[in-house]
Amino acid sequence: MIAFERIKELAKQKKLSLIEVNDKAGLGTRSIYHWNKTQPSNKNLAAVAKVLGTTTDYLNGLTDDPSLPSEDSFSLDDDKPVMYHGYNVPDKYLDMIRGLMDADIKEGKADKHE
Repeated sequence: MIAFERIKELAKQKKLSLIEVNDKAGLGTRSIYHWNKTQPSNKNLAAVAKVLGTTTDYLNGLTDDPSLPSEDSFSLDDDKPVMYHGYNVPDKYLDMIRGLMDADIKEGKADKHE
């Protein structure tokens, strides 16, 4: 699985064993080792991403950039409201933006943050 390989790689770069990453993330005994054959839950993957200073998107193979987003960026998937000129952007507009972005990503037209 991509997540397991990327966790291994980042742990090595940070001079941490997988057991140390596992324990710092507060997971069950040797949970990370099972991810070589099974997909981890989003909650557990997020805990590991936090320990390793990366994103779940990177660990899942959705991006090749392991760095965290800059402070001035945000995700449409965050639970925080998206604002435009001081107004909350309604969910229906966010859904339209997500749809347009998904189409561009699928067609290879979207620019990745680098």
